[in-house]
This record gives sequence, C-alpha cells and structure tokens, in this order.
Amino acid sequence: MSVTLFRKSLKKRLRKHGFLVRMRTKDGRKIIARRRAAGRKQLAVQSY
Repeated sequence: MSVTLFRKSLKKRLRKHGFLVRMRTKDGRKIIARRRAAGRKQLAVQSY
C-alpha cells in the first residue's frame, strides 16, 4: 500500500520560497545575492 506524501501546491511553495518572501529578511536577501553571484538563471521559486 502506497501513501501520497507530497501534494503539489504552487501557492504554498511561493509563500514559503518565493522572491518576495526572500527579500523581506536580511538573510533572505543574502540568499538572493549568493544565487546572483553564482550566476543562477532562476533566483527563487517563480509563478508561471
């Protein structure tokens, strides 16, 4: 018997890991800066 553990929800994902959430805190801004420095194409979770 298998149990579904992960149910996708874009709304929850964005509210936890979205760009605006990252920009709200000092540490979140550090994460964005680190990803920019690394040359990431996607800095945070995006809505489609």
